[in-house]
Amino acid sequence: MSPFLAVGLGNPGPDYEETRHNLGFEAVDRVAETLSATWRRGAGRWLEALADRKGVRVLLQKPMTYMNLSGDAVASFVAIHRPEPERILIVCDDIDLPLGKLRLRKRGGAGGQKGLLSILEILGTEEVPRLRLGIGPKTGDASDFVLSPFDDPERPAADEMLSRAKDLILELPGSDLDQVMNRYNR
Repeated sequence: MSPFLAVGLGNPGPDYEETRHNLGFEAVDRVAETLSATWRRGAGRWLEALADRKGVRVLLQKPMTYMNLSGDAVASFVAIHRPEPERILIVCDDIDLPLGKLRLRKRGGAGGQKGLLSILEILGTEEVPRLRLGIGPKTGDASDFVLSPFDDPERPAADEMLSRAKDLILELPGSDLDQVMNRYNR
């Protein structure tokens, strides 16, 4: 069976660690912690963690290219590890979903998420599952909003959503995507 790859999107560096745009990084960090997988430098501009779950090789990746250039790192990683497109999960923030809402989809466009767009363009397909993590509704300038940290009253909802995202990602290897979608897309 093809390995399962979960790619968490975000921006590298301490200035971005707690921002809304880095929820993808936070989600795969939680998965790595649960699987006792250690992050290490990859062969390119990414961090990777490897583990096994349900008899499936689980690959975790955090591109270190900045959000809008994520496709380069993902394409290089995919060329090395060869997961099938349907076995790749892109985990990213979504400004159009309300804070706390998860949306898992099998395929589709980028919906304005530039990191996801970069990946879809370089892989040459929209047939890549994605998990969108709601950070909306936005206030003010979109760029300023996504690059800002959560306000104190928002953080519990973000943490609860990240906990559900971790559970969803851990369920996917060896599971039917449609069944997982039905369980989490509520």
